[in-house]
Amino acid sequence: MGRRAGKGVVMVDCTLRRMRLIGFRSLSSQDVDFDNPTFVVGPNGSGKSNFTDAFAFLSEAMVSPLQAVIERRGGFSVVSHRTSARGRPANLTLSVELQNPDSDTTRASYYIDLRPRRGNDFEVAEEICGVQRSDGSHGFRRRTVKGANRWDISVDALAPAVEPNALALPLVGGDKRFRPLLRFLSGMRTYRIEPEALRAMQDPDGGTGLRSDGRNTASVLREIQRKSPERDRTRICQLLESVVPGTLDVRPKKHGNKLTLEFTQNRVAAEPVKFEAFSMSDGTLRVLGLITAVFQRPAPSLLVIEEPEASMHAGALGSILDVLRLASRSMQVVVTTHSPDILDARWIEARHLRILSWENGVTRIGRVSQPVRTALAQHLMGAGELLRSNALTSDEGTGSDSR
Repeated sequence: MGRRAGKGVVMVDCTLRRMRLIGFRSLSSQDVDFDNPTFVVGPNGSGKSNFTDAFAFLSEAMVSPLQAVIERRGGFSVVSHRTSARGRPANLTLSVELQNPDSDTTRASYYIDLRPRRGNDFEVAEEICGVQRSDGSHGFRRRTVKGANRWDISVDALAPAVEPNALALPLVGGDKRFRPLLRFLSGMRTYRIEPEALRAMQDPDGGTGLRSDGRNTASVLREIQRKSPERDRTRICQLLESVVPGTLDVRPKKHGNKLTLEFTQNRVAAEPVKFEAFSMSDGTLRVLGLITAVFQRPAPSLLVIEEPEASMHAGALGSILDVLRLASRSMQVVVTTHSPDILDARWIEARHLRILSWENGVTRIGRVSQPVRTALAQHLMGAGELLRSNALTSDEGTGSDSR
């Protein structure tokens, strides 16, 4: 079931209810609860990318070996939080709580605690999974003691053989009782669209998942054109035209064994003109990447967009918000931003906002303060106006421009 959020827009109920991060990058100890959409507001350099990487980290860990996921980030000593430059890596803990991940599952939770070992090595100290289904509760708890796994599991015949530095959920996620949790976590997608990735010639792939920087946008658009309803293809062009007036169409185009993007634009008193991606502006390409992220199939379970305002004309940000609001009808949406123009939408309420601040190398995330809630509820000021006046404060008393 969805809920209305102004002007007849129905948003999907929030599935990810809460995330806890302890010792993850600059987040030493943080609980974050979510709405849909959720806007995480904070200045550059305050840890927004560290926060969004937690989603990518969990998603990748469901489909790739945990060792590889950590090594891609520079090793355990880089990913875990340190209290000082010479300090030992601390334990790294991530946990999530889900609500209604599918029609037969009312709640699900997942917890992992990773501890450092000698050098840059690590092991899974504890992994806990709990699922509340209509046919009963199921779950497991696994602890690593002296390199050996100790299990407490409610499902007969499920006791996977896993290495100390590997996770069990990806192995048992094929079981129908754990599948909704695995599907949600593995389906989370984080995007920071890079225009140069769309401008370059692209290697074709299956097009079933947009890469985090948008480098396979042409392949994903090709799949959308092949398999999606005509209304989806029409809607993509309408949204792009609302940001880039005169744009009639965008299609993948082959160049030998590579793909590029071809845009068709209208010209007054002349035939439509075709341009390839290398001729388009950063803003146009970033918008196309964002729209493609929303319309890709399969759709993400949770869509994280980093700073959609980057290289975007202020007049186009209203259309970007339309795209994000459209996405929230079918998936959960989290957006990081430091743009007052993004927050100017009147439908954004206090429940949608989380304020991120930075102090002494630690990132903190809180709900907005009571004065802000009052101002928004009584329509005294919008969130964008509050941010411009440095009055968008958190419940911890820190401003959105804290360093």
